[in-house]
Amino acid sequence: MAQSVKLADDVMAAVRREADLHSRSVAGQITHWLRLGKAIEQSGAYDHARVTAALDGRLDPVELREEEAIAWLDAFTEKMATPASTEQAFFAERRQLGRGVGLDAAGNLVHAGPDAAR
Repeated sequence: MAQSVKLADDVMAAVRREADLHSRSVAGQITHWLRLGKAIEQSGAYDHARVTAALDGRLDPVELREEEAIAWLDAFTEKMATPASTEQAFFAERRQLGRGVGLDAAGNLVHAGPDAAR
C-alpha cells in the first residue's frame, strides 16, 4: 500500500535532480537511496550503533570510521540546528521578561519583548 511522506524542499530538489540524472521516477530514486542506505548500514564498514553512541556522547566521534563519521556529522548538524522544547521554553520566557535572547552579528546582546517576532 502506498504511503505519503512529507520531505523538506531541499531533499525533494535533490531527489528530483538525481531522478532526472538517472532516468528514475521520484519514487524510484527514493527507493534506490533507501536500499543503498540499508545496505551501507548493514555492511561491515558501517555500524549504526556506533553512530548512535557518538550522538549520545558515549563514544568519542574521533573513534568513528570514515563512513560512520559522515553519518554522525550529518545527524549532529541536523540535531544542533533544531532547538529542543526546553530551549524553546527558556527563550520564550526570556522574551516574555524582556531579557537578552541572543547576539547580533557584531556580538551585541539582543533583547526582545513579549511582542517580538520569533
